[in-house]
Amino acid sequence: MKYVVVVGDGMADYPIPELQNMTPLQVAHKPNMDAIAAKGQSGLLRTVPEDLNPGSDTAILSILGYDPMRFCTGRGAFEAASRGILLKENDLAFRCNLITEKDGILIDHSAGHITSREATKLIEFLKKTCEKPNEIEFFSGLGYRHFLVLRNFADSHLIECTPPHDAVGAAISTILPRAKSAEAEKTVILLKETIHKSKEVLETHPVNIARQKSGKRPGNMIWPWGGGKKPNMPSFKEKYGLKAAVISAVDLVKGIGSSVGMKIINVPGATGLYDTNYEGKADAALKALEDNDMVFVHVEAPDEAGHARDYKLKVKTIEDFDNRLLGRILEGLKELYVIAVLPDHPTPIRIGTHTKDPVPFTIYSPFLDADGVQKFDEFSARKGSFGIVEHEYLMSLLLSSTSSSKIIRE
Repeated sequence: MKYVVVVGDGMADYPIPELQNMTPLQVAHKPNMDAIAAKGQSGLLRTVPEDLNPGSDTAILSILGYDPMRFCTGRGAFEAASRGILLKENDLAFRCNLITEKDGILIDHSAGHITSREATKLIEFLKKTCEKPNEIEFFSGLGYRHFLVLRNFADSHLIECTPPHDAVGAAISTILPRAKSAEAEKTVILLKETIHKSKEVLETHPVNIARQKSGKRPGNMIWPWGGGKKPNMPSFKEKYGLKAAVISAVDLVKGIGSSVGMKIINVPGATGLYDTNYEGKADAALKALEDNDMVFVHVEAPDEAGHARDYKLKVKTIEDFDNRLLGRILEGLKELYVIAVLPDHPTPIRIGTHTKDPVPFTIYSPFLDADGVQKFDEFSARKGSFGIVEHEYLMSLLLSSTSSSKIIRE
């Protein structure tokens, strides 16, 4: 038996007036998702516990069956793991965006989706100009997504950092890192100094001058967030007895997979954006199943469309996800298989950021009777036989769907 989990990041949404008060999932032409729902069983999955923020780190951990209340130390540490950045016990790793700042306002959380080539030049320049290289290290990532590591600072849970995609249009002075206690004040002061210094260093860099001349937004400031320490987690094989692989363009997802011993498969042309290589991901998933029991495939594009508040683009990314990725996987599967399709969290168009609402999911297994749900969307899933499932139990549903055994909730 082979297992496939396919996640369309941020696909879930609220009804949109411009779509006749339907969601992008309801409007999109998605015959493959609908077929899986019609042949399988559906429900709603609450991926984010009430006490946690609705980040992809929390949601992906839940989907993979790891209690985020226990294992979510901060997304920065997971992302660092995906890049092979070594962390010691008291190091803090932060996701570090290149953003656009203008007149004291956060204008763009992605610096106009700056290219990796341009961004790498900026990050390398920050490394050369860093005044405290023994305390602060920068590492290049993909596009606007990079890394900042503070060496020998062990108080990430005492620091509050605002995700930049939640603060577009906000005054920089109102969203700077905050200390939750006196113990964290030294770290917060260092982070603030580093943010302000980055503007001085990056504003006149040739990359940014060239971008502005061509009408593009500059990457003229860094924004650290999602700080965390190195996680200590049981492997996926130990937990479920399955050899697994993960396919994603996003460092966070690959880092979570790496942290639990999943094989990381990099696909050429996988960008994390709307132009990602859907077909390449599908082919890589089928290839991965030759020597793995499970493959976890993640696509970021719908989430980016949600952050951009572009409902037309979100519908298109859902259709591309269904036609170019999911359909290709289904066509290529030759062995008996179980497949689950779901978002990790909603990214509603009207607010442009993540929410804690439960997400629709559907599971097909040759051992499950269809429950009568005909479509895959937020409202159809409410009628599914699974009902509402709490965060980390999806994997138990997936595994128990191959027999008549009861769902294991451990």
